[in-house]
Amino acid sequence: MCGIAGIVDFSSNQSVTPQRLTHMIEAAPYRGPDEMGLYLDDSAGLAHARLSIIDVAGGAQPIHNETRTMFITYNGEIYNYKELRSRLVALGHSFYTNSDTEVIVHLYEEYGTRALEYLNGQWAFALWDVSKKTLFMARDRLGVRPLHYAQHKSTFLFASEIKSLFASGLLVPSINVQSLDQVFTFWTTLPGRTLFKGIQELPAGHFLIYSQEGMHIQRYWEMPLYPRDAQISDSPKVIELNVRDLLVDSVRVRLEAADVPVGTYLSGGLDSSGVTAIVAKDFNPAVKTFGIRFEDAAFDEGLHQHKMVKSLGVDHTEIVATHQSIAASFGEVVKHCEKPLLRTSPVPLYMLSKKVASKGVKVVLTGEGADEICGGYDIFKEALVRQCIARAPHSTLRPKLLERLYPDIFRDDRSKKASSSFFMQGLDQHSDMFFSHMLRWNNAKKLKAFFSSEVTAALTQYNPLDEYRQSLPKSFASWHPLHKAQFLESDIFLSTYLLSSQGDRVAMAHSVEGRMPFLDHRLIDYMGRIPPFLKICGLNEKHILKKALAPYLPQSIVARTKHPYRAPIHASMKSLLATPEGERLLTANAVATSGLFDPERVGFLVKKLVHADQGSEVDTMALCAILSTQIIYHHFCASSLNPKESSRVPTVFIDHRSRV
Repeated sequence: MCGIAGIVDFSSNQSVTPQRLTHMIEAAPYRGPDEMGLYLDDSAGLAHARLSIIDVAGGAQPIHNETRTMFITYNGEIYNYKELRSRLVALGHSFYTNSDTEVIVHLYEEYGTRALEYLNGQWAFALWDVSKKTLFMARDRLGVRPLHYAQHKSTFLFASEIKSLFASGLLVPSINVQSLDQVFTFWTTLPGRTLFKGIQELPAGHFLIYSQEGMHIQRYWEMPLYPRDAQISDSPKVIELNVRDLLVDSVRVRLEAADVPVGTYLSGGLDSSGVTAIVAKDFNPAVKTFGIRFEDAAFDEGLHQHKMVKSLGVDHTEIVATHQSIAASFGEVVKHCEKPLLRTSPVPLYMLSKKVASKGVKVVLTGEGADEICGGYDIFKEALVRQCIARAPHSTLRPKLLERLYPDIFRDDRSKKASSSFFMQGLDQHSDMFFSHMLRWNNAKKLKAFFSSEVTAALTQYNPLDEYRQSLPKSFASWHPLHKAQFLESDIFLSTYLLSSQGDRVAMAHSVEGRMPFLDHRLIDYMGRIPPFLKICGLNEKHILKKALAPYLPQSIVARTKHPYRAPIHASMKSLLATPEGERLLTANAVATSGLFDPERVGFLVKKLVHADQGSEVDTMALCAILSTQIIYHHFCASSLNPKESSRVPTVFIDHRSRV
């Protein structure tokens, strides 16, 4: 993976300078520690920081076409680049590198924006057409790789990370309270939004064209979830075999598209275990695997990790995430994520990527995406059960399905009564498009009680649900309940949180690239055609995936109940409150300075959790969200972000300016 940045300015402001581009790209040097490159002309500048993975010796960027009329800065991997290269050579294109980057340039020459349809991979790139003075930017289908942009007067800027946009010296950081409201509802911002005013993120599956005529953004891909008459009618056995073949091939192409060693993350759950088993049994028995352990037994999956390690005989490395170590890294992780966190879950993954890098591994395969496309989350089963109850609201038997789904919280009469009351809310709204997620979102909305009076007043006329509702597919209301839940989870949570805060940001912080075999668009399309009952069979999640992976895994791993990845939050937050940073950022003065939260209520919350043995879910989420927001405000908005001077000499420096 890499880091990209750039500027387009058609005026005579001369904002495109090597110094500004260097400041932007060096604001996130960890994204590309191996090389740096620049391209400049009178209207545009491209910058690139490289993490060398394909064509290590010859793939320095920016890369151009034969006539030097198109230049690209690119962050990603195209897994089918060799096949595409052969196709393009047959069409008369000539190449000067062996990189996947150059394939995109020639593909765009040949097909224009339709080039994106041919790509299998993960990408964020900006391609400058010198002749047409047009910038073409695109982001991969699921949003594995980040891409942000902003407009300042006549200047258009883009970068992998927001901090690079601020490093241009043209933008002033300021919190967008509507975006903050989104985070305190959905756990993340809506697609296209960021926490900062004037800063946008190109949504997953979209491209952007910027020229003297203005800016145009268009969706080119949407998660395929097919209606009943378009679903596969093959036997379950045939479907099982096809899923297995697609997943194995997805792993294969992700291993082959690398000139460096590739490891895997191994948690002990079905998804990462399945990917690792395919790698070890079909491609590389000596694969290096990496896992997280926790000192808190409620979060630890060490037993299952070790079972897989023993079964496969792989070279495994693990870290132990303690409350203190999570607290120690929390602030840095928030700065990398550039948005508030309602959970500490990204922190252990940040620590794990550091360990991966220390072992000399640049690329890891992970299990992300399996739950979203194969029906793995409890929230999916919960939505189906609640739909079932809503159809017969007076039934005394149907609510007992919730007890089977969540036995840990339906423990005794008191908890059964409280839990039943919670899950039976909103059953009369079962036709609402957000029915599957409304309980979670309503629970998160309680955190808004900590907003300052100024923020609350500014949000009086704003409803994030209304904004999101406007962006849904036109046919959404007619979809199967499981498909609705899958889309919502993928469109918001997967693309803007899991692949960002728990994915790209924490891995690239240590120059590690994550690859997700379950997010191969061929597999996603096939899973979208599978009838819902083969994804969730009764209360058995990921039914068809379990069948597909059974030959690769011990039966105990296949039969495991879903154990979602979580990290300790209350004890870690208590440890963080005892640090100088935690104390400083939550004082009444610090909270008042940001103006985002009510100092008195925050102070009461802190005292409450410091003295509590175990805080409630709402309270611990609130503290995590407030503290992470405070970290972002005081780091980006209340501090002077001086651009970093670089000692690196660009490997590529193409200067086509007529005025210097």
